Amino acid sequence: MKRQKRDRLDRAFAKGFQAGVGGRSKEMCPYSNLDSRSQWLGGWREGVDGRITGLFTK
Repeated sequence: MKRQKRDRLDRAFAKGFQAGVGGRSKEMCPYSNLDSRSQWLGGWREGVDGRITGLFTK
């Protein structure tokens, strides 16, 4: 049975979240498409918030 790839926007959010938790700058967003970039930045913000509140460590 084939596994389906996640939706592109979900993947952009997840990558942004990983970047935020990892402490990367939001200027390092790899997306130029507005929708994907917005999702990446949303994930990045949540990742940074989680890192700041102590939910995640590097």
